[in-house]
Amino acid sequence: MSAAVTETDEHKALRSAVAALGRRYGREYLAKVVAEGGHPDELWSEAGKLGYLGVNLPEEYGGGGGGIAELSIVLEELGAAGCPLLMMVVSPAICGTVIARFGTEEQKRAWLPGLSDGSQTMAFGITEPDAGSNSHRITTTARRDGTDWVLSGRKVFISGVDIADATLIVGRTEDARTGSLKPCLFIVPRDAEGFGRRQIDMELHGAEKQFELTLDEVRLPAGALVGHEDAGLLQLFAGLNPERVMTAAFAIGMGRYALARAVEYARERTVWKAPIGAHQAIAHPLAQAHIEVELARLMMQKAAFLYDEGDDVGAGEAANMAKYAAGEACVRAVDQAVHTLGGNGLTREFGLASLITASRVSRIAPVSREMILNYVSHQTLGLPKSY
Repeated sequence: MSAAVTETDEHKALRSAVAALGRRYGREYLAKVVAEGGHPDELWSEAGKLGYLGVNLPEEYGGGGGGIAELSIVLEELGAAGCPLLMMVVSPAICGTVIARFGTEEQKRAWLPGLSDGSQTMAFGITEPDAGSNSHRITTTARRDGTDWVLSGRKVFISGVDIADATLIVGRTEDARTGSLKPCLFIVPRDAEGFGRRQIDMELHGAEKQFELTLDEVRLPAGALVGHEDAGLLQLFAGLNPERVMTAAFAIGMGRYALARAVEYARERTVWKAPIGAHQAIAHPLAQAHIEVELARLMMQKAAFLYDEGDDVGAGEAANMAKYAAGEACVRAVDQAVHTLGGNGLTREFGLASLITASRVSRIAPVSREMILNYVSHQTLGLPKSY
């Protein structure tokens, strides 16, 4: 089965409704929130009440019963309106998906309704200071102590921990049969004893802050383990593939926003006798950027389709490609938008300058473009590894 290249009427209606919500808030709202050091609580709350935050989660737990395809539409349209919600990548897409697929009934009842309506949020902790892109070097470990688990380790560049009710931590447990370490997922409440956080001072200013986490002998009950301790990478990538799709949506929305501002300016700005958009030196680069954004969206839609169909292997390849394509398209769209406006592109009034830095995030996180190229060269093309 192949992904359709045209959206259903339901998807079009969802896109239109979310776009209308985004226009009511817009870039000025988000810029004000960031300047004041706050969080987009009003937008988050309203999006949750309207059912947009949990559109991918099961209906029996308060969600919309859709999939990552629907959730990516929500994030893309909010981004295109200038007010993307980064925590959507983490809370409903990663954590909500993992709990919905692998969580116990008790975990689903405890978390999914809140993640669906936005009244609860969950962060996701995988990156470590010494592991970087090599998730096989994760050193956060979990050991059994009676019926409890005890976690120790560090995480870095974890988004939104200050507002999250809990963090889904990727740790490693020892396989009793082989002695090797295997990845496992644990729900760590924000007030757990021994669970500390330190905000990282970032040049990039956003509503969602970045943190370094320390887990100093954090004791958790048996029910904190999500899924089976032997499931390993299956559970982990159940969250990482949606993360890549949603990062693509974030980048595509940003690219669309930047292009819309540039096109509007190019239509109205007249230097000689005609609007600058009439000149091919302005028009062609904008057209090229638009094409690249649209192509990235197609790959994102394919990845979301495959994931929602249960094809985890196919989704892995497509999600990585989508994230790569969207990141590249976003950077080029933002750059061209700023160049189109010239000096105005660097002013607060037009709100594009901050995107120069923000767009680079889509190339770096949650996985660098170089690691995606490694993935495609090894997994898709069958070329040998260099590491």
